[in-house]
Amino acid sequence: MAVATDASRFHAVPMAPPDPILGVSEAFRADTSDLKLNLGVGAYRTEDLQPYVLNVVKKAEKLMLEKGENKEYLPIEGLAAFNKATAELLLGADNPVIKEGRIATVQGLSGTGSLRLAAAFIQRYLPGVKVLISSPTWGNHKNILNDAGVPWSEYRYFDPKTVGLDFDGMLADMKDAPNGSIILLHGCAHNPTGIDPTTEQWDIIADVIQEKEHIAFFDVAYQGFASGSLDEDANSVRRFAARGMELFVAQSYSKNLGLYAERIGATNVITTSPELALRIKSQLKRLARPMYSNPPVHGARIVANVVGDPALFDEWRAEMQLMAGRIKQVRQKLYDELVAKDKSGKDWSFILKQIGMFSFTGLSQSQSENMTNKWHVYMTKDGRISLAGLSSAKCGYLADAIIDSYYNVQ
Repeated sequence: MAVATDASRFHAVPMAPPDPILGVSEAFRADTSDLKLNLGVGAYRTEDLQPYVLNVVKKAEKLMLEKGENKEYLPIEGLAAFNKATAELLLGADNPVIKEGRIATVQGLSGTGSLRLAAAFIQRYLPGVKVLISSPTWGNHKNILNDAGVPWSEYRYFDPKTVGLDFDGMLADMKDAPNGSIILLHGCAHNPTGIDPTTEQWDIIADVIQEKEHIAFFDVAYQGFASGSLDEDANSVRRFAARGMELFVAQSYSKNLGLYAERIGATNVITTSPELALRIKSQLKRLARPMYSNPPVHGARIVANVVGDPALFDEWRAEMQLMAGRIKQVRQKLYDELVAKDKSGKDWSFILKQIGMFSFTGLSQSQSENMTNKWHVYMTKDGRISLAGLSSAKCGYLADAIIDSYYNVQ
């Protein structure tokens, strides 16, 4: 009989570093200060800084319970009612893309899982094609592409001098990319900067993508949550689709319905014919089967019930406007406090020009570390703060922390 030893076959496995975003919350929880603020993770909080479950979600779940729906496996592509609803929310129910059947939609595991499935499709059917991502971008984009084996590079996006969009640099990098590249774009409320192109700039971006025969890949994580309007926040995608462009689109319902833990989203591919859409959908299903087999049902039913009931749908839109409105109020309050407290005359108006739950402060890594070490403000090291985790009452304290870090830390 073999004798067990202390040696392990896993001795070479290293300790992974903390996640740059989720690790912020771990550090926040360990801090015992009463002053601490968690502005790291992008999750909506009430003015009392408490998690918020939408009333419309509670009503949809009550209806589901009353119906006594079962927990049987969904098909690989997910719940049919959800797939129909999510495509129509993205493009509009009367969009020719939908009416002509030129879209392949597969339910995904929120935004991350939907991006990952699209990346697997790119790796298999567009091998070697490089994806261009904005600099900076959401930290998980690089992880997703790396793990899928998809090559990537960056295009300029953030201009530190203006704390705004480097539009000329963005266009130049897209023009310099090899023809047929894939351009990953944030549909609205760019993460982490909160800086979006204007409608006119979106049209110019589309011009360049068409001229270079690139494919646009939209990450739509905040539809309805950024401006408070589902239609306004889908404007970029709809403008591209109206040109007949082929697109990848990943969707998430974590923010706009608060379904963070339900992992509900979708992978969409818009193409040129219904026959191609069917073939693409069949291959997305083929990729999903060994990856996670089929998606969860609970969140999909919530979305389908909310969108499918006119009264619930109207209530959802009102709650989205409420959430978006609170973040806008906090953004304005923070700006007002910075202007009142900073006597140098520095222009802080970039905060008001940004949109969505995040603000890119322009603080360096060392300045961001001072925010945490001295002021107990937890944020990502790239200077991003989540306004969704800020209350009006805390804006003055945050303004003091930003001013101190900006002027007193190299």
